[in-house]
Amino acid sequence: MMHGGSVHLEIANSIDSVDSADWNRLAGHTNPFVSHAFLMALECGNAVGRNSGWQPMHLLLHDAEASLVAAMPLYLKHHSYGEYVFDHSWANAYERAGGRYYPKLLSGIPFTPVTGPRFLVPEDRPDLKTVLVQSLQTIVQQNNLSSAHINFISEQDVATLEAENWLVRTGIQFHWQNNDYDNFEVFLENLSSRKRKNIRKERAAVARAGVKLHPLTGDAITQQHIDHFYRFYLSTIDRKWGGAYLTYEVFDTLRHSMAERMLLVMAEMDGSIIGGALNFIGEDCLYGRNWGADLDIPYLHFEACYYQAIEFAITHRLARVEAGAQGFHKVQRGYMPVTTYSAHHIAHDDFRDAVSRFLRAETNSIDDEKAFITDNSPFKTDPKSDLI
Repeated sequence: MMHGGSVHLEIANSIDSVDSADWNRLAGHTNPFVSHAFLMALECGNAVGRNSGWQPMHLLLHDAEASLVAAMPLYLKHHSYGEYVFDHSWANAYERAGGRYYPKLLSGIPFTPVTGPRFLVPEDRPDLKTVLVQSLQTIVQQNNLSSAHINFISEQDVATLEAENWLVRTGIQFHWQNNDYDNFEVFLENLSSRKRKNIRKERAAVARAGVKLHPLTGDAITQQHIDHFYRFYLSTIDRKWGGAYLTYEVFDTLRHSMAERMLLVMAEMDGSIIGGALNFIGEDCLYGRNWGADLDIPYLHFEACYYQAIEFAITHRLARVEAGAQGFHKVQRGYMPVTTYSAHHIAHDDFRDAVSRFLRAETNSIDDEKAFITDNSPFKTDPKSDLI
């Protein structure tokens, strides 16, 4: 336990030890991934904790009356997998120089490359963000750790971290913005003729293949749907030589605890479920997360993951769709580049300087890439023209 002025800090080694109402009061309802239920599902399903390399140690700030006034999701990491902000090269360089990079501190949502609140504080107490940042730095110093990292922070929190001398790293994701479209066809009319025709061709090909899409949420999601989806999830992992970070128990727990915030798009062919895409519903955003299929049907991935998500967002008046990490192919389907941010506290001064130089070069490259993609937008430059 650490004390800082009128608040004192505690570390929770399980989200289960934190009252869900207290946590959610600070987390709010905008982003589903910082909710107590989502973090709890990861722990209950053993995706974090035990031998996963993700050791929960969530920060809690209490006032003099023992009320929870601020919190931060936090993990002690023994590797860099499942973060989507890649620092493997930093770890290799640090260890070649004789240092020990792991374990490190990470504030973020495991296996979830989604920007969201990391400082869970009341709107009228922004000063508590600084207390949390300084607490992280103290933990690093007292335990002789190499570093602390906060991934997918909001742009508003960049200034807070830069004021504490943290290094800020940028990245690119592709998001779809809802410009108050009445329906999918109105969205298509805003694209260039070639891109519009291509999307219509892809959707028609899926329909001709005999595939029907079923968007499900809430009680419509059954255990059988989860059984199917987990099979798809594993098959996709196997094909991409990745790691199956999430267990069946994670998905099943989520179905029980927050199905109303899930959108599961199931693909049916000849009476059988042959693919699916899992999304989570935020207050103003639909978040695409996982996908898989038994059969390799042309364009089904785009239909299930991107076009169905856009349809849902338009129908439910959501401001945007965030389709996850990477994916330049999303651009021609109306998803445009946005900047993401992470922040990094490097304890060793010389290593910090080296990382800082790396980040300056990387940021310039990312800015150039974003500008190039934006200049080659799939949207009409002249709304009255179909010449592009």
